[in-house]
Amino acid sequence: MVTDTPDIPPYEDSSALPARIAVTGAAGVLGINLVDRLVSSGTEVRALDLRPMPGRPGLTTYTGDIRDPAALAQAFRGVDAVVHSASALPSYSAADIRSIVIDGTTTVLEAARAAAVPRVVHISSTAVYGLPRMVPTPEDYPKKPVDPYSAAKVEAERTAERFRAEGMSLAVLRPKTFLGTARMGLFDMLFQWAEEGRHFPVLGKGDVRSQMLGVDDLVDAVLLALSAPDEVARDTYNIGAAEFGTLREDFQCVLDTAGHGKRVVSMPSRPAVAVLRALSRARLSPVYDRLVHKLLADSYVSIDKARDKLGFRPRMSNRDAILQSYDWWRAQREAFAAGAATGAGRTSGDPWRQGALALAKVFF
Repeated sequence: MVTDTPDIPPYEDSSALPARIAVTGAAGVLGINLVDRLVSSGTEVRALDLRPMPGRPGLTTYTGDIRDPAALAQAFRGVDAVVHSASALPSYSAADIRSIVIDGTTTVLEAARAAAVPRVVHISSTAVYGLPRMVPTPEDYPKKPVDPYSAAKVEAERTAERFRAEGMSLAVLRPKTFLGTARMGLFDMLFQWAEEGRHFPVLGKGDVRSQMLGVDDLVDAVLLALSAPDEVARDTYNIGAAEFGTLREDFQCVLDTAGHGKRVVSMPSRPAVAVLRALSRARLSPVYDRLVHKLLADSYVSIDKARDKLGFRPRMSNRDAILQSYDWWRAQREAFAAGAATGAGRTSGDPWRQGALALAKVFF
């Protein structure tokens, strides 16, 4: 569904926010942007991540694992809310996905309950729907996982729902793929090829509609969930852009911004899918099976519930979000090159290794 988005200011009612908030996965894409917004609003933030983070006024950092109860107890002591945004990526091994997403979520919620935290916001994913046949997909659509990542996200949500049923004030947010400042992952390939003056391939005609989300809008949704009345917060919400077009349009806007006059190029679907699947199974490509399917069919969710109950009003279109990511990428290229040389690619904020796909550049 494509709609016009009015010029809506960001959520800025800091008086309604909890005074002390802990954020897991604070060095991730969402974590970085959320922590910055919270600190700037005057909120006291406890930031937990496996990667060390520098502290600053209003921000206390903790280096630790979400599966470590002692680390969580230290970070959660005395806080008024927890935002659980730490997760695995679909490219991780099945064992790591299960351990981080399911076991990690359980440990986080147990620690929050032990610390008597009044409000928890759990960041899930629209991956819980698998490959839905209904678009826009509503929150009550059946959960149909199709791979280890989506299966783990479903199990983590079931854990969250159990804690909610036992009395925890817990909101579940299901964002679409989000972009913006600090976002890289697979988009690094599009940005590299655009900057180098290459055409960019798309499966089939590229006319499928794929909803994304600006990370600033996702931060707005988190803040709304943190400050909502209990009867509103104790629910599950899809979070996505209100304005979006086709994959061809989204990719083309990056090529146009690069300024080399290059175009999105259609690739025959069947042979391309077969090659991508083979490369993925051989671990020679970061394009996993579920992503291949998402590139071939419309993928968007209903955000009516988040709009009507939570007050969510996304400000960014797909185009806005992807160009914000591209602008940030251009300003950080040298750091990305250094990161690639030192084994980056474990988070959505790192450039992922393109594997065999990097060799395909010569044809474009």
